[in-house]
Amino acid sequence: MTDVSTPPNPAPEPPNVDPDLLDDLVDAVDERDTRWLARTLQRMHPADAADLLEALPFDAFSEAVELLGGELPSDILIELRDSYREEAVDVLPDTAVASALDELDSDDATVILEDLEDERRERILEDLEPFDRAQLERGLAYEEESAGRLMQTEFVAVPEYWTVGHAIDHARELGEELPEVFYEIYVIDPAYRLQGIVQLATLMRTPRDVQLSDIMTDPLSDIRTDMDQEEVAFQFQKYSLASAPVKDAAGRLVGMITVDDMVDVIQEEAEEDLFSLLNVSSADGADSVVDTVRARAPWLAVNLVTAFIASGIISLFEGTLNQVVQLAILMPVVAALGGNAGSQGLVVAVRAIAERQLEGDAVRRAILREALSGIVNGLLFAVGVGLVALVWFHDVKLSVVLGTAMLATFLWAAFSGILVPLGLKKLGADPAVASSVFVLTLTDVMAFFSFLGLATLVLL
Repeated sequence: MTDVSTPPNPAPEPPNVDPDLLDDLVDAVDERDTRWLARTLQRMHPADAADLLEALPFDAFSEAVELLGGELPSDILIELRDSYREEAVDVLPDTAVASALDELDSDDATVILEDLEDERRERILEDLEPFDRAQLERGLAYEEESAGRLMQTEFVAVPEYWTVGHAIDHARELGEELPEVFYEIYVIDPAYRLQGIVQLATLMRTPRDVQLSDIMTDPLSDIRTDMDQEEVAFQFQKYSLASAPVKDAAGRLVGMITVDDMVDVIQEEAEEDLFSLLNVSSADGADSVVDTVRARAPWLAVNLVTAFIASGIISLFEGTLNQVVQLAILMPVVAALGGNAGSQGLVVAVRAIAERQLEGDAVRRAILREALSGIVNGLLFAVGVGLVALVWFHDVKLSVVLGTAMLATFLWAAFSGILVPLGLKKLGADPAVASSVFVLTLTDVMAFFSFLGLATLVLL
C-alpha cells in the first residue's frame, strides 16, 4: 500500500488529457461534486478516464476515489497504473471492492485481490458467492507472473460431437455468463481435455449442421498454469495469437488468456529488461523520493565496488603513470570505447536470449559474429586513436601501445558481451539483471590492464 507519509510525486500529465477538463475535475473534487465526477468519467473510455484521474495530484486522486466510492466503474479501476490502483483499492470501501470483483473477469479480479492486505482480502472474499470465491482463490493459489495468475476462468467449451448450431445456441443461452471478450471456442472430451479449437470467424461462416470435429484445428500453443508469463508472451508473439487455452498439470482445460493481457506482459517484461540493464528497478512517475533512492542505492553500491576494482588495477601501475603522464590522459579513451562496445553486444545478446534466438547452433554463430565484429571495430578504432595520439604527443611507441590496447579491449568486450549473459543463463540467473555489472567491470579491467601493462613493457 502507498505510504501516506511520503506521497508519490505526481505523474506527468498524459498528452491526451484535456487541460480544461482536468481543471474542471480538480474543481469538482474541491467542491465534492460526486455527481459530476461520476457522470464525466462514465462517459469516457476507461483508459482515458484512468489517465485523467492519474493526472490529478496524488492527494486529489485519493479524494476523488473516496468521493466516488462504489460509483467508480470497475473497468476504470483496472486501467489505473499499479501504484494508483493500489491506492484506489485502499481508499474504496469493502462493498465497492466486492462489487468490482463481481463485475470484472476473473483475471482482472485477481489483480485487484493482489492489492489487498491478507485480512481485508479474506473479509471481502467471505461475502462473495461460494462459487465465485472458489474461482478467485484458485487464481490466487498460482505463482505470481505465471499463466495461472494471468488466465481468466470464463471461456466457452463444448463437446466435439456437437454441431455448429448447437455451439451457437449454447453461447446464446449462456448470455451474461459469456466472457466479455473471446475469439474462439474450445472443443473438449468428457474429461475436459482439449481436443481442438474453433475460431469464431470459422464458426460464423460454417453451416449449422456441420460437426465441430470437422472444422476444429489443433492449438498452436501449449500453455500450462505454472508456465512463466514471459514464456506465455513468447508463444503469443511467435504464433500471433489473439487468445490461447490454459491447461493444468493433468492436461485439463482450466482457463484462457487473451491478447490484451499479453500486451501488458510484453511491455512489462521489456521494461523490466531495460531497467535491469540500467540497474534501475522502477521508473514509475508515482514513485516517492524514498522509493527511488531505495531502488537505486544498492546498485550504485555494487558499482562503487567495481569502480574500486578498476582503481586497484590502475594502482598496480602507479610508477608507470608517474613516469609517463600521457597515459593518464589516454586511459579514459580505451575504457570508454571498450565499455560502449561491451554494452552494445550485451543489449543485443540479452534481447536475443529473451526472444529465444540464442539456442543450439545460433550460439556458436553469435559468438563468432561478435568476435569478428570486435576485431573489425577494434582495428578501425585502433588505427584512428593511434593516429590521434601520434599527432597529439608525437610518440610512435605510445600510439602503438594505445592502438594495441584498443584492439585487445574491443575483442575482450565482444566476448564479454555475449559470453557473460549466456553464462548467467546457463547458471539459472537472469542475464538482464546481472550482466551489465560483470561486462562493464571486465571491460574496464581489461582496458586498464592491457593499456598500462603494454605501456610498462614498451615505454619504460
